[in-house]
Amino acid sequence: MIPLTVTWDDIGGLVDAHERFMAGVRVDSDVRSPVLDSWKRCRSAGVEPHRLVVPYAPDLALEERFLRAAGPVLMDLTAALAQVGMTVALCDAQARMVQRLGGDRHLRERLDAVSFAPGFDASEQTAGTNGVGTALAERSPCYVVGREHFADCLQPFACAGAPVRDPLSGRIEAVLDITCLRDNGDPGMVRLVREAARDIEARLLEQATARERALLAAYRRASHGTGGAGGWLGRPGHAPSGHGTSGHGTGHDGGDLRPVDLAVLREKAEALIASPSRTLDEVPLSGGRIATLLRREVRGAAGETGVVVEARLLGGPRLRYPALEAQATSAGTEPVTAPDVPVPSRVPSPVGTHPFVMPVAVPQKPVTVGPEPGSPAATDGNGGADGADGWPLLVGELGVGRLAVLARRRLELLHDAGVRIGTTLDVTRTAEELAEVTVPRFADFTAVDLPECVLRGEEPEPLGGDSALRRIALGAVHDESHLYGVGDSVRYVPSTPQARCLESRQSVLEPVLAEAGGWIAQDPPRIERVLEAGIHSLITVPLRARGTTLGVVSFYRCEKPTPFEDDDLYLAQELVGRAAICIDNARRYTREHNTALALQRSLLPRGRSEQNAVDVAYRYLPAQAGVGGDWFDAIPLSGARVALVVGDVVGHGLHAAATMGRLRTAVHNFCALDLAPDELLTHLDDLVGRLDRGEGWAVENAQPDAGIVGATCLYAVYDPVSRRCTLTRAGHPVPAVVGPDGTVDFVDLPSGPPLGLGGMPFETVELELAEGSQLVLYTDGLIEDRHRDIDAGLDTLRTVLAQADRAPEDTCEAVLDALLPSRPSDDVALLVARTKAMGPEQVAQWELPSDPAVVSRSRAAVTEQLTAWGLDELAFSTELIASELVTNAIRHATGPVQLRLLRDRALICEVSDTSSTSPRLRRARTEDEGGRGLFLVAQLTERWGTRYTSNGKIIWTEQPLPQPL
Repeated sequence: MIPLTVTWDDIGGLVDAHERFMAGVRVDSDVRSPVLDSWKRCRSAGVEPHRLVVPYAPDLALEERFLRAAGPVLMDLTAALAQVGMTVALCDAQARMVQRLGGDRHLRERLDAVSFAPGFDASEQTAGTNGVGTALAERSPCYVVGREHFADCLQPFACAGAPVRDPLSGRIEAVLDITCLRDNGDPGMVRLVREAARDIEARLLEQATARERALLAAYRRASHGTGGAGGWLGRPGHAPSGHGTSGHGTGHDGGDLRPVDLAVLREKAEALIASPSRTLDEVPLSGGRIATLLRREVRGAAGETGVVVEARLLGGPRLRYPALEAQATSAGTEPVTAPDVPVPSRVPSPVGTHPFVMPVAVPQKPVTVGPEPGSPAATDGNGGADGADGWPLLVGELGVGRLAVLARRRLELLHDAGVRIGTTLDVTRTAEELAEVTVPRFADFTAVDLPECVLRGEEPEPLGGDSALRRIALGAVHDESHLYGVGDSVRYVPSTPQARCLESRQSVLEPVLAEAGGWIAQDPPRIERVLEAGIHSLITVPLRARGTTLGVVSFYRCEKPTPFEDDDLYLAQELVGRAAICIDNARRYTREHNTALALQRSLLPRGRSEQNAVDVAYRYLPAQAGVGGDWFDAIPLSGARVALVVGDVVGHGLHAAATMGRLRTAVHNFCALDLAPDELLTHLDDLVGRLDRGEGWAVENAQPDAGIVGATCLYAVYDPVSRRCTLTRAGHPVPAVVGPDGTVDFVDLPSGPPLGLGGMPFETVELELAEGSQLVLYTDGLIEDRHRDIDAGLDTLRTVLAQADRAPEDTCEAVLDALLPSRPSDDVALLVARTKAMGPEQVAQWELPSDPAVVSRSRAAVTEQLTAWGLDELAFSTELIASELVTNAIRHATGPVQLRLLRDRALICEVSDTSSTSPRLRRARTEDEGGRGLFLVAQLTERWGTRYTSNGKIIWTEQPLPQPL
């Protein structure tokens, strides 16, 4: 029975850790390290936690040999779990499920619903963090429960998985998994699945070939003949029936060999096989321990020959495999004593633990015998208290060892380069990753030089030997190289390897730099110091991608005494070729990003609007993903009024930026017509709808998301004469009003639908604002994100705004500091306007009856007022303008007429009446007696126009004020 006493819950913030992780927030302290590493891999692979698509592959099967070994183990495990609501899954080495056994009906239905069933892919790059895919990626047992799953649909489950290896090759053959509902989960499931995987591996080991058994038996007898302590080969801590321990205790519990120790031992064993003469090596391990490696030549009775590297730790456990020994004896092998091997007189004696023995057939290259680092077999076992035990670590053949070791290391380096280079779309960072991967594993110094145009994302000009470059990255084993540093400008002389490399587009190898006169000619004093620092060999490779040379990479060798060889040149070309593609991708992304950013910046306001109604401050911050569709505006209107606009087009990229520009231009055009706020949004809504429909034009290759779905807008008009503000919105967050005393109110403004939906009227709200009030308009990116709902954002905004006598610029800074995350996921537009008021000394107003006799009185009143304002220069033209407009109002309209003068940035003259008929400027014919008055008005003014009110219309004109001498 499995104990189910441990409750694994969302401890330490797992409730929202996944959401914060997806937003780029650090969650290291809240998530277990293996799970966090898996999340990072899933995000890099593009797994979408809210939208999982699992591919299906029919007719999956494992080898008959494996199924024979796994069948009995799976049957026993399924029977043991029958009463605890768990199911057993067997997957292949690609994490595709082959079998699923056990589990009650409810659990099976839940698993089927999320495609955790035979035929489906459970790898990390497809299904995210889970027991199968994560165990395969980590190459070790793992336990995943609840919200530790990357995909939302898997969070109701708990699972434990372990890889099953072929004990002869160490290759992962399958993955075994136990899954249950989250409430039934227990970390002890890891122990069960790990032991079951070991049982399968042991059964696979029993299927070893005669050659493999012969070599291992020969090794065992050779160990007896030279006094080795190999003894019976078997599972740690288990002696066969009828065989004692020969005085070697197995009851003592020794310290485990760490995976890093095992990796070091294998590397040294490879070098020992590759060495033509050495047979002994001592390897320092963690904790001050020392292991001794002995190379033994073994031969079976049938002529099988090989080389075994034996690892010895004083006080280690006894390793026994009675079944294998019996098979080896039945194979007819004869004991062959290995050559005499010198044994050190004294070996330090800390207690150690040997890995689980995995014998290997003799191939044409060294093959690991022990388990892979991090596997359960590498960390379990019992320690011995006396004697120096040995165990077979590596089997290989002389003469091919060195080439096999070098080939494997090069493959590992290329694999790491493919994983670690190009993780971002940043040119500089990609160059740095190339340097990090190659130092010190391939070179001691790696320098990457690129032209400035590549950093800006531009297409590079053809590079020649004398092209100006800049050092972008420098990887170094120490700081005393005297090479050009990062940021230095570099121009190579024609004789240098780098210049020849750029000129010929071919890699250049300089094995001995002290004899390379062309390289020394670059800067003899500096080069002398470089040679004194020990740098002695160089490879230069052009960075070429898609037929274009992007720069040059230089590899220097210092610590290793041997020079670079032709094989190193080929490896360098492969490494640089992969990096060049990544750098070119980053360059193209930089160009597209800069283009979109330049487009957006050109579409946003530049500078302050020319108006005196409000003091304005604004901020625009693009999202982490790049440019977006947020915009803002402060547009001067007639009558000294100002329109304040904030809008948001959902999405990012060029389409959002271009759509934003179209809507902003439309708002400017509608403002020129002096439309009321609700009418303006109605026209804008209609425009967006027509743009979405394409006006009936067929668009080739149109994308499904090419519309403007999700555009919102808030529009406000403030009149400094009446201090009244009229607001309306289309799906946009409500604005905030900060009183002069610091009180904060969010305007109860009815929300219309987003732009483009149509069919619903927009409502307006009119407020009277005290002078010095602040009107705060913003987009939803300021107050809402994945980790904060809109109510919490509004509460924080209210707290920040509650301060009196603060300038708009200071308000913007305070708001962004309090609400904006370090890496915003959405654009943010913020507009803060502090209201002003026009006093009686700037306004003159007369109510006039509808009588032609008042025209002369209006001229006299205008002249008198302009004299009082010191604007005598404008008296004649303004008198003529007022006379013409009042006359037209009396002649063509009914009801009272109002004349008003405003002294603002310009002299404004307004005449209002109750008629809705707008005057029209026309060119009078020669014989016409009238029709020239409005033409004269247009000639005498800088601007003029008509705006409609609820009671009629207003004809207005603007004249520039005289400039002081």
